[in-house]
Formats: sequence, C-alpha cells, structure tokens
Amino acid sequence: MKTITVACIGSGNMGLALMKGIADMASIGFTDIDGEKAKAAAAALPGAFVFETNAQAAQKADFIFLAVKPQVLESVLAEIAAVVQNRLENAAGGDAAPVLVSMAAGWPIEKIQAALSKPAKAAAVARIMPNTPALISKGMIALARSPEVSCEKAAALAAMLKGAGTVDLIEEEFLDAVTGLSGSGPAFVYLFIDALSEGGALAGLPRDKALSYALQTVLGAAQMVIETGKSPGELKEMVCSPGGTTIAGIKALEAGGFRPAVIKAVEAAWKRAGELAK
Repeated sequence: MKTITVACIGSGNMGLALMKGIADMASIGFTDIDGEKAKAAAAALPGAFVFETNAQAAQKADFIFLAVKPQVLESVLAEIAAVVQNRLENAAGGDAAPVLVSMAAGWPIEKIQAALSKPAKAAAVARIMPNTPALISKGMIALARSPEVSCEKAAALAAMLKGAGTVDLIEEEFLDAVTGLSGSGPAFVYLFIDALSEGGALAGLPRDKALSYALQTVLGAAQMVIETGKSPGELKEMVCSPGGTTIAGIKALEAGGFRPAVIKAVEAAWKRAGELAK
C-alpha cells in the first residue's frame, strides 16, 4: 500500500500540532520561509523531513497543508499554482491530484481555487478550523470540502486529523460560526476559569488551590454533559437547590449579564470571521 505523503507549508504551532497527530499515518515534510524553523519542526517528528521549496512540496505531496497566516497565503498559492495545475491536468481519474488543506481564516474554498486555477481545472480543496487544544490532541476540528475532494480522500483526511482531536465534517457556510464558537471559544473559557479562580481566592482559598479547583470543576462539568447526555440546563437544575448557595450564585451571574455577554462574544467573533472573508 502506497505511503501517504503530507506536506506542511508553514511550521508554526498549529501546523506542527496537526502533523504530530498525523505522524503515524503518513510521511511528513515541512517547508517554511524560515528554513531553520522547518528543520526544527522536522526534527520534532520521527521520520519527518524538509522540502527544499513550496513548489517541491506541492509536487510530491498527496495532501498539502497550508498552515500559514491569511496574509501570506496568496503568495504561497502563487508559488505552487503551476505545479498543482500540472498535476491536475495529468491526473489519471483524479487519483494523483493533491488535496489542499487550508486553515487560513478569510479564504473561502472558491477563492483558493481561483488563485490556483486561472481558469483551468478546479483543485481539490478542504478547509479546516482547528482550535488550540489541538496542541494537546484535544482539539475540535471542523472540516469542509469542495466537491473535487472525493469521499475517500475526505475520509482519509478526517482519519489523519483525529490524532489532534475530534473531527466534524461540516458545510463551508458554517465555518465562520465555528470560528466564533470553537475557534475563539477556548479564550472565553480561559477567561471564565481565571474569573472562577479569582472568586475562590476572594473567598479565602490559596491561589494555587483556587485555580486547581476551578480547573477540575470546568473539566468535570463538561464531562458530565458528554457522559450523561443531559442538557446543560438540566444539569444546572440538579445543582440548584431552592434557597441554596448555587441559586444565589446563578442570580449574581444573571444580574451581571453573564449569558448575554457570552452569546455576544461568540457573535462578535463570528461577525469578525465574516468580515475577514470579505
């Protein structure tokens, strides 16, 4: 069976995190504008190597991960366009054509295809939206694909990405909403954890104890939703005894606009993602 070759153009934290999850399933090569950074990324994974150029990566890889910042993506696509188009023109039934996997916000699939084609065959393009917990293999990764990405290749890509967390296949139209919720969401959760631990410290707990209790409380509560199948509202009611401590705390949160503030945070991040796409 042919070994899958994956190229990671860009050697930042997220690209490296995803490649760590893929390492057991593919041969991985890196490129980066900073050659030393690419070498360091390759050295972090057994068997990984460095491509000399982005064009070489595009020529050799079955899956080409575009792990660069949105403002850099246009120049990267210009470097690899001719190679990708040549492979598309010479592919036998599409089997040899590469799949490009972008994680750049603000670059819809259609825009990536347009930058690569001008105006020949459309490339097979997937977009992913991972979040930072992918760095510890606990990420949430949304995956959208163009019609040119076969079901088999989409399944292979999803299987590879599972090494970095949970993968969900989704329509591209929902990716901005995903960005607002799970892409930006970890920062909102960190803010809540920090506030929760500050409350514990205010109540007299040593700061290290307060943080430890806050962390396990958030982790355990999330796991309860997952394992019980109950809604967050149902589980909340299980904790809220009439006239008790929890209902008093809930009242304070509601008075402070907690729920509307969180909803508005997700909404603001979602709208910003849409602005970047334009």
